[in-house]
Amino acid sequence: MTSEIIYKYLSNEASEQEVQILFEWIEASEENKKYFISLKKTWALTALSDTISGESVPVLSIRPKNKVLHYLKYAAVFVVLIGLSKLAFNWSQKTASSKEIVLEWADGRSEYLTKDNQTKLVLDDNKKVIAKKFANQIIYFGKVQDHEVVYNTLKVPYGKRFKLTLSDGTVVSLNSGTTLKYPEQFGINGKRNVYLTGEAFFEVAKDKQHPFIVNANQVDVEVLGTKFNISAYPENPTVNSTLVEGSIQMYEAENKQNVILLKPNQMATWQNNSKKITTKEVDPAFYSAWTKGELAFKDTPFSTIAKIIQRTYDVEIINENAVLAKQNFTGTIKISESSVENILELLKRDTPFNYSVKGNTITITNLP
Repeated sequence: MTSEIIYKYLSNEASEQEVQILFEWIEASEENKKYFISLKKTWALTALSDTISGESVPVLSIRPKNKVLHYLKYAAVFVVLIGLSKLAFNWSQKTASSKEIVLEWADGRSEYLTKDNQTKLVLDDNKKVIAKKFANQIIYFGKVQDHEVVYNTLKVPYGKRFKLTLSDGTVVSLNSGTTLKYPEQFGINGKRNVYLTGEAFFEVAKDKQHPFIVNANQVDVEVLGTKFNISAYPENPTVNSTLVEGSIQMYEAENKQNVILLKPNQMATWQNNSKKITTKEVDPAFYSAWTKGELAFKDTPFSTIAKIIQRTYDVEIINENAVLAKQNFTGTIKISESSVENILELLKRDTPFNYSVKGNTITITNLP
C-alpha cells in the first residue's frame, strides 16, 4: 500500500487522505524519512523526460533496492531517460580511437584484431586446426600432449570488449582495459593457469583432474567448474571475485593458508594493503551486467563511476567539482544506446555542474 501511495504522491495523484497516510509513515522512523528523500531525489531526475520525446528505449533505469521501490520500475525510474537517444550522438564517431585489440603470440608476433578481420583458421606445426579467429572472439580447440605449454596474451583496450573460448571449453568474457595471458592449448597434466589484469567473467569447463586457476594481482582464484566474475584492475587497491554458480576459493598467492571459500551469490574482496580477504552476500547479476552490454551502479560513488566510464568509452575524465565527487548514484546504463554526454546530462539533473570536451578529455567544473 505504501509503495502505491508514494507513486501516486510523486505523480500528484494522491488524495488528501493518502497524503496524510504517507506523511505519517515518513515520520514513523528516521529510516522511512531518509528513504523517502532518496526516492524523491530519484523522481526529480524525470524532469529530463519532459524535454525529450518518448520514441526510444530507456537508456538508464534506476534499479529498485527493495519492495518499497516496486512502483518506481513503472514510474519515475522507467521514464528517466526515455528518448535520450534522440539527444545522443555516437561518442566513438566524435573521438575515433586508433586503439585495437591486440593478440600477442608466444613466439613474439603481435596481431591487431579489428572489425575488418575475416574469420581465420589457426594451424599448428602439423597443420591441424587449433583455433578460429573472429573480429570479436577467438575459439581454441583440443588439448596438447604433456609437453611445454606456451602462452599467448590478449590485450583489450578501453572502449572494447572481447570473448575468448579456451582449448578446454572455458569461455572468458573480457571487459575494457583488460589483459589475459592464457595457454594456446592446455596440457594433459597439471593445473589450468591463466593470468588476469583487469576484469573478466569466466564460465569454466568442469575438469576435476585439472583445477582452473586465475592469477590476479596478489591472489589466486581456484575452481573446478563454475561461473564467476573477477575485477582486478591495477589502479584499484582491491581484487573482487563474485560467484554466480558452483564454488571457488580465493587465496593469497604467497600464503595459501590465507583462503576463503565462496558460495553462490557471494563476493570475496582482497585488500592489497592489509592482505585480508572478506566476503559478503551480493546480487551477482549486478557485477556481471557488463557482459550483457550494461553498466550497473548501486549506491556507487562518482569517483568509481568515472573510472568505469573512462574504460568503457575510452575517454579521460577530470573532475574538479567537489560536490559531485561526494555523490553516490544507482542506475543501469545500456552501453550501446548511450554516450558519455548522455550520462553527464543525467548526472547534472541531480548535481548541477559544467563540463567541457576537448578531444577525448572531459573536464567537469563547478557552476559559475
